[in-house]
Amino acid sequence: QGQLVESGGGSVQAGGSLRLSCATSLTSYGMNCIGWFRQAPGREREGVTAIRTGGGGTTFYADSVKGRFTISQDNAKNTVTVYLQMNSLKPADTAMYYCAAVPGGYCSRPLSGDYYNYWGQGTQVTVSS
Repeated sequence: QGQLVESGGGSVQAGGSLRLSCATSLTSYGMNCIGWFRQAPGREREGVTAIRTGGGGTTFYADSVKGRFTISQDNAKNTVTVYLQMNSLKPADTAMYYCAAVPGGYCSRPLSGDYYNYWGQGTQVTVSS
């Protein structure tokens, strides 16, 4: 039910862009909460953004990425794929990025890691100055 596979990470210079993908096994017609988190070495995990799929696609962002990152969903297939478009990247954005999901979730705590019960394996993003 909660299989998540991230892709799209890589290395980029400051000011550049990357788009991450999270392919899920969640059905596109239901409500789910899907979020992106990141963790840099020696730092705590940080909630970056989340989307409530179904019911209008409400989105949530951490202050550190507002105006630079955009989360979106693709329901073209029977399962949901969530994208994270990252623009104006900074060295401080360097981290392992994880996709997480709460099947049927309303996103009551969208940027809190302990709210989520399914996690992907992560994809590395490295931004050089």
